[in-house]
Amino acid sequence: MAFVKLVKGTPYFKRFQTKFRRRREGKTDYYARSRLIVQDKDKYNSPKYRFVVRHTNTKIICQVIYATLKGDKVVSAAESTELKRFGLTSGLTNYAAAYATGLLLARRTLKTLKMDKFYEGNKTIDGNLYDVAEKENPERRPFFAVLDIGLVRSTLGNRVFAALKGAADGGIHIPHNNRRFPGFSVDNDKKEKYDANVHKDRIFGVHVDKYMALLQKEKKTNKDGRSKFDVQFHNWEQTLKTAGVKSVQELFKKIHDEIRKNSDRVKRGAKQNPKRDHTKYRAKRLNAKQRRANALKKIDIATKQAAKLKKKA
Repeated sequence: MAFVKLVKGTPYFKRFQTKFRRRREGKTDYYARSRLIVQDKDKYNSPKYRFVVRHTNTKIICQVIYATLKGDKVVSAAESTELKRFGLTSGLTNYAAAYATGLLLARRTLKTLKMDKFYEGNKTIDGNLYDVAEKENPERRPFFAVLDIGLVRSTLGNRVFAALKGAADGGIHIPHNNRRFPGFSVDNDKKEKYDANVHKDRIFGVHVDKYMALLQKEKKTNKDGRSKFDVQFHNWEQTLKTAGVKSVQELFKKIHDEIRKNSDRVKRGAKQNPKRDHTKYRAKRLNAKQRRANALKKIDIATKQAAKLKKKA
């Protein structure tokens, strides 16, 4: 009897449609993603680049990505943990570190595309808006990318926009305005104001310096008897000492200069384990006679031990 293949099972008649895996996991907003990656037909399959910013508990990750049918391709990437070689060993997730990571990625991306000489970016960091597209170059147009913030809320002063500002100052053309930067405010009369100095202080970590000074003056202690300053800023003190700098502001100025000098990724050296002669540790295969002899030895040893126990008894 021939069985008919069941084509229309129970899922066919259900109205419920299973969502994508990354949507179920709460990782991807496909409604936003579809608008970020869809390219115009008259662009003839030219890649649409996204400036992607993500942050974890320990670091900030910036990437330049473009989508293909097989999956996303990463052009270049930078992490705030790379700032350790420039002297920043603590505070790798704050606003100033996010700006430095965006700047590092911008300089690295332009270097890989051989555009770093055409577009040097904004060297005088003052917190004001800077757009590379305004400075036209007859040889090459600026590198264009769209900001991808993922599932993060676009609140005022978010670290995502710090990375955006760093990339824009680094020489990448990303369409944006100052409405989400620190220092932006709206009056009761709905008049917009933007104080660039407030944003500049955030970029250079002046807020960290102020809070450090405040805790030092107060000299408050915890229940353990340790001072709040030592608990919160012990690592910061060490970073400033090792960098040979008096304040966080000076440290970030130094980092920005060093990023512009050399933005290459330093490859980690492979762990060199001592070579071993594995033949020493490998057990040799025994033939049937040897196995039989070993078994007889074990039997003899067992019988002798049993005889000793009987004598003692």
